[in-house]
Amino acid sequence: MFTGLISEVGKVVNKSNGQGYARVVISATKILEESVIGDSIACNGVCLTVVESDKNSFSADISYETIKRSSFSNISIGSLVNLELALRLSDRLGGHLVSGHVDSMERLLSIESIGNGYKLTVSSSIDIERYIASKGSITIDGISLTVSDIRKGSFDIAVIPHTFSNTSLHLKRVGDTVNVEVDQISRYIERLLDKGNNKSSKDGRLLTLLQDR
Repeated sequence: MFTGLISEVGKVVNKSNGQGYARVVISATKILEESVIGDSIACNGVCLTVVESDKNSFSADISYETIKRSSFSNISIGSLVNLELALRLSDRLGGHLVSGHVDSMERLLSIESIGNGYKLTVSSSIDIERYIASKGSITIDGISLTVSDIRKGSFDIAVIPHTFSNTSLHLKRVGDTVNVEVDQISRYIERLLDKGNNKSSKDGRLLTLLQDR
């Protein structure tokens, strides 16, 4: 689990293809002080496992399923990625609970400067739009952000100057692909409601059968 608060921005320094997976090598500094082989690191919102490391970088394997479903399909040597170590139970939950599982790849539709801050408009496919709520939390490339407005097919997020400058957002351009993870609480609520509706439906059929007797 993660919080969506970025520890640092790393750089992809190597990428190679293996049998059924790809391996990336990402340079970093701060995050390496606390990580060891086997640790989970969120890279642009994708939970990856450290398989090798030294004082300047770490390596992680990515399945082709993950590549297909995330912006790692477009990542190349030199790309910058947002990095976050896994949440410890003793940490402050400054963002929101993030699993590191990408729900959808979406496109950045516009970037608007508002005072010192920014408003970003992101597309929302039919698979995720029902989970997005105004003032709710959402994860964009591993960053915990707040939805400021929603509409059919897109949503807005307000970004403060610190977040914009200290993540890969400042390098984004209109049309770029971003990894989106919706607030998992909304998925649990949907699941509970579905189970509740099914239970009510079954109870109703049972009552009808008893009454018929």
